[in-house]
Amino acid sequence: MANTKFRVSVLGDGGWGTALAVVNARRHNEVLLWSAFPDYAKVLSEKRENIKFLPGVKLDPKIKISSDLNEAVEFGQILVLAIPTQFIRNVLHKLKDCKLTNKTLVSVAKGIEKNTCLRPSEIITSIIGDKAPIVILSGPSHAEEVARNIPTLVVAASRDEKAAALVQQAFMDTYFRIYVQTDVVGVELGGALKNVVAIAAGVCDGLKFGDNSKSGLITRGLFEMTRLGIKLGANPNTFFGLSGLGDLVTTCFSKHGRNLRVGRELGEGKKIKDILAGMEMVAEGVDSAQSVHQLCKKVGVDLAIVGEVYNILFEGKDARQAVIDLLSRDAREEWKQY
Repeated sequence: MANTKFRVSVLGDGGWGTALAVVNARRHNEVLLWSAFPDYAKVLSEKRENIKFLPGVKLDPKIKISSDLNEAVEFGQILVLAIPTQFIRNVLHKLKDCKLTNKTLVSVAKGIEKNTCLRPSEIITSIIGDKAPIVILSGPSHAEEVARNIPTLVVAASRDEKAAALVQQAFMDTYFRIYVQTDVVGVELGGALKNVVAIAAGVCDGLKFGDNSKSGLITRGLFEMTRLGIKLGANPNTFFGLSGLGDLVTTCFSKHGRNLRVGRELGEGKKIKDILAGMEMVAEGVDSAQSVHQLCKKVGVDLAIVGEVYNILFEGKDARQAVIDLLSRDAREEWKQY
C-alpha cells in the first residue's frame, strides 16, 4: 500500500499549495495545481516555477497546471483547499455544485473567519454539507522548507479516522511525516492562534527585547491558546503537539514567518497599512487577531496577549504601551484560569 498512487488536486497557487503539489509529485502521486488566475496559471506552466510565492523551487514536469476548477475537481480524488481562510468561502460556493462523490477534502488554511467566527472546517461544512469527509493538515511547515526536502512533521486531523489515514498514506514520504488524530477543533484553533501570538513575538523583536521576554510571551501565548481551546471543547493535549506548540515555536522564530515580520515592523513603529502594502503573501495573523477577538467576546474568554495584539492592529495602540499594560496586570497564580 505504501506505493499506492493517488490523484491530488491542489486548489490554490500560494506558497503552501505549491509546496504540497511538490510533495505529492515527489511522492509519485498524480498532481494538478489549480490557480484562480488564468494569466498566472500560464506563468506557472511556462516557467515551471512559482516565481511570486515560492521562488527557486522547480515544479516537476508531471505537475499539471490549470485555472479550470471543474477540471481540477474531476481530476483529484483528494482535493487540497490551500486558500486563505478569509477567501475560502468564495471558492467553496463554486465547489458546492461540483460532483464530490468519493472525494476527500484537505483543508490547510490557518485562521478563523471574521464576523462568523467559523473555523475552516465549519465554513466548508456550512456550504457543502457532508458531501465529502474533511481532513485538517497542520503543523510546523513553512513552504520554503517543505518544498526543499527539509524534514517536516505535521498532523492530519479528522472526525473520519479513515479519511485522516488516507491523507497520511497519500502525502507521507521520507521528508514529510504525518501523524493522525481526531481533535479537529484543537488543531484548527492552534493553527489560527499561533499566528496572533507570532505577531506579538515579532513586536518583542521590533522593540529589541531579549530572549527572556520572547520566551515568556510564547509560554503565556500557549496558555491562552489552551484556555480558548478548552472552552470550545478541544483536547488540551493538542496544544502541546505539532499543531500547537510545534507550529507556535516555528512561527515565532523562523526567518520565513510573515506574521513575525508584521509584528517586528509594528514594534519598530511602522503602521499596519504600510506593512501590509509591502507584502505579496497573506499574513493570516492580522485577520485572525480580529476574528479571535470577536470569538473571545462571543464565548466570554479574556485572552490578554490576543487582546493587546488586536489593540495594536485595529485600535492604533502604541506597541510599547501594550507591553507595559500586559506586564502591569494584577498578580496571579500561573495556572489559576486554566
